[in-house]
Amino acid sequence: MGASHMSRRAFAALVGGAVLGVAGPDAFAQQDFPLKGKPIRIVVPFTAGGGTDAQARMVAQKLGELLATSVIVDNKPGASTMLGASEVARAAPDGYTVLYAPSSTMAQNPHTLSQVPYDPFKDFTPISLGGRGPLVLMIAGDVPANNARELVTYMKANAGKVSYASFGSGTSSHVYGELFLKKTGTEAVHVPYKGGSDAAKDLIGGRVQLFFDSAASAIITAGTGKVKIIGIAADSRIAALPDVPTLAEQGIQGLDLPSWLGFYGPAKMPPQVVKTLNTAIAQALAMPQVKDFYRKGGYEAGALSPEEFGKLTRTTYDRWGGLIRELGLPKQ
Repeated sequence: MGASHMSRRAFAALVGGAVLGVAGPDAFAQQDFPLKGKPIRIVVPFTAGGGTDAQARMVAQKLGELLATSVIVDNKPGASTMLGASEVARAAPDGYTVLYAPSSTMAQNPHTLSQVPYDPFKDFTPISLGGRGPLVLMIAGDVPANNARELVTYMKANAGKVSYASFGSGTSSHVYGELFLKKTGTEAVHVPYKGGSDAAKDLIGGRVQLFFDSAASAIITAGTGKVKIIGIAADSRIAALPDVPTLAEQGIQGLDLPSWLGFYGPAKMPPQVVKTLNTAIAQALAMPQVKDFYRKGGYEAGALSPEEFGKLTRTTYDRWGGLIRELGLPKQ
């Protein structure tokens, strides 16, 4: 019998005690959440078609099976992920509206944007980490470079003619771009987009030359054969791109910064609802199909308890804040 045909109480008994110290005999026992027939909405602050969207849809499918209810993905791109995030912050804290967002939403935006309509710690409830994964550096196919050093040479020879895309001002994609310019002594014009897929389209078309994107999205974009992935912004190579060296291997140090995606709800969610969602998310992320899907996209799927995820959000916020101040990036 599948989970979708099993009562939530019976399912709780089956999986109790299995997840991160938060599951127990009553992990799914709260009978009024989720209500049968009432869908859970996962807000993704990017356009459809990118890596974050694909991950959210995979997890949504599994959550629907585990919780015996409909789980839908709602794309709300724009304003450097703030449109989607602020919508969740304003939502009723009943567990039916959840945000799946990158670390930049909580850890970079407050440091780089002057009008952030939410407080990352007061307006949200951490639910669980989703996955960890680095950003990678892509270049347009017509850029005559096959590695980071050749790219730097090209940029210095074409000062004023090079632009780089990001999925929004203040996002990790933007900060990585600025950090790359500082570390390499190069110049490029920043072109912000509403999401990764829009930026990737212009990279494919050669309208921008560089783009730091999530590995998951970059792998999809590289599949067109019209762009090149030339470096990993991490301290080690990743299984999904074993032949692509890190930027550190290519002599560019200091871009091995934390990058992850996670689930948040509005502030003041009932603890039992948070526990139910955390347990179900952790179960979904532990499924071999889901882990393999994340891994192929350059991420490692894995949950944290709400408390652990809250601490990760704080430490990432503090580290990025220090870096952004060091770069001297003015708030947009």
